[in-house]
Amino acid sequence: MKKWLKLLRMSLDGSEQTYTQGSINRAIFLLSVPMILEMVMESLFAVVDVFFVSKVSTEAVATVGLTESVITLVYSVAIGLSTAATAVVARRVGEGNPEEAGRAIGQVILISLAISLVMALAGTLGAGHVLRLMGADQRVIEEGTTYARILFLSSPVIVLLYSLSGALRGAGAASAAMRSLWIANGLNIVLDPLFIFGLSVFPEMGVTGAAVATTLGRTVGVGYQLYYLFANKKAVTIQWPDFRPAWDVIRNIISIGAGGTGQFLIASASWIFLTRILAEFGSDVVAGYTIAIRVIIFTLLPAWGMANAAATLVGQNLGAQQPDRAETSVWRAALYNMVFLVTLAVLFFTMAETIIAWFSPLPAVVDTGVMALRVLCLGYGFYAYGMVVVQAINGAGDTRTPIYLNLICFWLIEIPVAYLLALVLEWGPVGVFASVPIGESILAILAILVFRRGRWKLVKV
Repeated sequence: MKKWLKLLRMSLDGSEQTYTQGSINRAIFLLSVPMILEMVMESLFAVVDVFFVSKVSTEAVATVGLTESVITLVYSVAIGLSTAATAVVARRVGEGNPEEAGRAIGQVILISLAISLVMALAGTLGAGHVLRLMGADQRVIEEGTTYARILFLSSPVIVLLYSLSGALRGAGAASAAMRSLWIANGLNIVLDPLFIFGLSVFPEMGVTGAAVATTLGRTVGVGYQLYYLFANKKAVTIQWPDFRPAWDVIRNIISIGAGGTGQFLIASASWIFLTRILAEFGSDVVAGYTIAIRVIIFTLLPAWGMANAAATLVGQNLGAQQPDRAETSVWRAALYNMVFLVTLAVLFFTMAETIIAWFSPLPAVVDTGVMALRVLCLGYGFYAYGMVVVQAINGAGDTRTPIYLNLICFWLIEIPVAYLLALVLEWGPVGVFASVPIGESILAILAILVFRRGRWKLVKV
């Protein structure tokens, strides 16, 4: 017990560690604990946010669901850059070159700002039109346009929060990435009820207050990340010269990031289509689905913490010329992830009604949410392996192969199956829900087959 407590303290205090030598289980533990805790706070934010919004109105919940199905386009860029930052920084650290790792982070910041400012302008100007395209009724558009505008306007802090977290994870500073997410999302959780309901001296803003709270929290989180990268005296830091454009590094980051962005764009586009199909069945169905998805995210994001740990281990060990150690790390992380998620799947399936009822008293919303939660959690065993293996391939710098896997599983399988089951065969919303574990399970199987071929070990970053 003393040994594990000591390891726990080491994983959380940010002390400098070597992940290319010694016990693989120890390396997984030291990296995954802060990454899992980072994602726990992110997932708690998702659940708490919709919990408070659900107290405003069904239209408010529908606004969150429809807006975030489109704002995932911003997240896709953020996650793509995060993937590139992790791969490049981890490889430089594994090679023993922290100065080049710092220069790469400086270029990540430049790219993040350039792209996100364009998205902020476009999204802010077209927020109401976006909701209309997603099938929102007039009440949702009236109530949610300002919410959508604020979220789009916050694109720079969204992208920076993700990309800098990826850079910190790649550097092995997982505890710093964890603290930035805890600051950002913890502040959001505190501010949510103050702005939404107008408590104390704060004005009552309804669903708009949720967007304001989220944006303020994320801005403070980014501020902490920048402070850490400038002020820390550990392996990787950034200096002002690192912001001088280095076009070879920028091209490398964009090339890798484009693959990561493409993956998430394909996945998020499929979610947009699924949400659009569900909108045909009314706001109650969209609201129930939104609640179920937030509950699912509550468990899948911590699991992504384990996947991110695997990506860092792959990048650093390939940099240190140890591909076999990298591969062993991935299989062990995937096994631990599966045990975690399958346990939660059993809990969710048996307690679905109790869980969804916490968020809404409306029978129609609860019925849809229960159905969605039970169907979606059926694929948890496959999700566990799929997310770890795909992130490991990304961590090696091969972000192209997962694009093809996503195209096959989401666009050629998931979306057509959802349309066929829900509208052609008239299964209704359950047809949309069933398409998700079908597509994700096939993705996991294909990813494992690709990973076993071992071409990811030869990728140059």
